[in-house]
Amino acid sequence: MTASSAQPVGLPFLKGHGTQNDFVIVPDPEGRLAIGPEAVAALCDRRSGIGGDGLLRVVRSAADPVAAGQADRAEWFMDYRNSDGSIGEMCGNGIRVFARYLVEAGLAKPGELPVATRAGLRTVRVAENAEDGTSGEITVDMGHALLPGPDGIEVTVGGRSWPALNVNMGNPHAVAFVESLDHAGELLTAPPVSPGGVYPEGVNVEFVVDRGPRHVAMRVHERGSGETRSCGTGACAVAVAAARRDGVDPAVTGEAVTYTVDVLGGRLTITEHPDGRVEKTGPAVIVARGELDPAWSALVRGV
Repeated sequence: MTASSAQPVGLPFLKGHGTQNDFVIVPDPEGRLAIGPEAVAALCDRRSGIGGDGLLRVVRSAADPVAAGQADRAEWFMDYRNSDGSIGEMCGNGIRVFARYLVEAGLAKPGELPVATRAGLRTVRVAENAEDGTSGEITVDMGHALLPGPDGIEVTVGGRSWPALNVNMGNPHAVAFVESLDHAGELLTAPPVSPGGVYPEGVNVEFVVDRGPRHVAMRVHERGSGETRSCGTGACAVAVAAARRDGVDPAVTGEAVTYTVDVLGGRLTITEHPDGRVEKTGPAVIVARGELDPAWSALVRGV
């Protein structure tokens, strides 16, 4: 085939999920792509695009100005975008999928892996696969939870309101304990949170019920994405909020506390340590690899 008759090359992509929180993955190791909000939204559209709760651009930290300051500690930067194209500081399920991709692509080995994010450095531990080939679970050091206040935050759905705890996991969360997950409503639109101005850039809202001792279940509205099947940072925020509600603070007791958090897409295990670190363990799977049609690839500009 001559150069003039060669077919245009489409952009490679992958699809993966962590407890059914799913993502479009775009490898861009040298930072040559500019993926704008419109392109992200088009790719994440579930009817006319690939479909996903967000997009993960895989780029070397040194090749992206946002992460260059972390390049001496982490080779790879997770450039995360919500499905509407807005920027996300951190995604707990996304970073597990990100790490799974790096290992399966031969760009990293199982074991400890530092990853740069907009919320700072995160350390991931990728377990070896089982003898039958089952992928090992992935544990993420999610950093420290902050409870910045103020008191008096409320979440409202359908004329009913609940108090909420403000928990920051590198991104903001309002955690409300309810009697039934049905009380969360349809979650297609963001539940109103008061007082106004507490979350000027929006907030992820979690509705939580008890399932047993140190075992809860949740539904979540993620800002920029709507209801998702799972939210990793949200599960961490929920575990921290549940511990405080239960009168448990590892910084005071000196002992780690672990909660099981059921999400619509599966189950996560969250541990808060006495030094304030929060770790999250769960699965991550790559389900597809492909190539965008050249016309679609034109949505993504080279830089």
